[in-house]
Amino acid sequence: MAIGLYEAYTPGTRNRAILQFGEAAKSKPHKRLTCRRISRSGRNNMGIITSRHRGGGHKRLYREIDFRRGKLGVSGRVASIEYDPNRNAFICLINYTDGDKGYILHPRGVRVGDILTSSPDAPISVGNALPLTRIPLGTIIHNIELKSGKGGESVRAAGTAAKVIAKEGQLATLRLPPNEIRLIYRNCLASIGRIGNIDITNEGLGKAGSKRWLGRRPKVRGSATNPVDHPHGGGEGRTSIGRQKPSTPWGHITLGKRSRRSKKYSNPFILRRRKGF
Repeated sequence: MAIGLYEAYTPGTRNRAILQFGEAAKSKPHKRLTCRRISRSGRNNMGIITSRHRGGGHKRLYREIDFRRGKLGVSGRVASIEYDPNRNAFICLINYTDGDKGYILHPRGVRVGDILTSSPDAPISVGNALPLTRIPLGTIIHNIELKSGKGGESVRAAGTAAKVIAKEGQLATLRLPPNEIRLIYRNCLASIGRIGNIDITNEGLGKAGSKRWLGRRPKVRGSATNPVDHPHGGGEGRTSIGRQKPSTPWGHITLGKRSRRSKKYSNPFILRRRKGF
C-alpha cells in the first residue's frame, strides 16, 4: 500500500502522509451486510461522559464482519476489497458458492478473484481459516479465537500477526504482536497470514481537522490546566507535576501502573505478559 506525500504549500499539508487506497474498491458496501449505528460520543446510557475527548466526526455505516468464519466447508471468491471506516484494516467481500455473501478482514496478499475456505481440511494458504490443531508450527496467523465458536477476538488490527510456536496436549502456544506469549485451546479457529494495510503506522494526518473527522476532540495536558482541574495543574511558569508519580485527573496513579486484575480468569494462560500489564 503506497503512501501519498504532500508538499508544504499549506500548514495542513506540512508533514502530511495519507494512504493511497489502491487495493480498495470505490464501490458502495453490500447493503444487506450494513447497519446503522448512532455515535454515543463517549457517553453511557445516562448521558454521562465515560470516555473523554470523543464527539463529532463523520457518519459511519457499520459493516458486519464475519469474525467466526462460520461457513465451514464452503469456499468463496473474493469479490472486492473495500475500505471500512470502523477499523484501520481493509475488508473483503466474499461470494460463497451457496449464494451467501460475507465480509472478512483483508489478509495481506489476497486479491480479487482468490478462493478462500474455512475448514479443518483447508490448505495452508493465506486467507483460509483452520483450527490451531491443523496449523503447522511457525505459521503466521490472525483473527484468533480465544473461545471456540465465539469468533476471532485477537490480532485483528492492520498489519498485525501472531505465530504458532508450540503445541502440547489440548493447548497451543502463540506469540502475539506485543511479544506476549499465551496459551490457547487447539480447537480454536485462526486465519492464515497477516492483516493487510501494514503502512497504517506511517500515516500522518497533518492537521487537527483530520482528527476531528475521526471523532476525536482536543486534549489538554494536565500541567497546562489549573489546580482545580488536574493534579498536575497550577504553578508559576513551567513546573514539575509536584508528585512522586504521574496521576489521572481523579488522582489515580497512571503511566506505568499495572491495570490488569490480579484474579482474572485468563491469567494462567499467559506465560509472558506484555509490558505494562
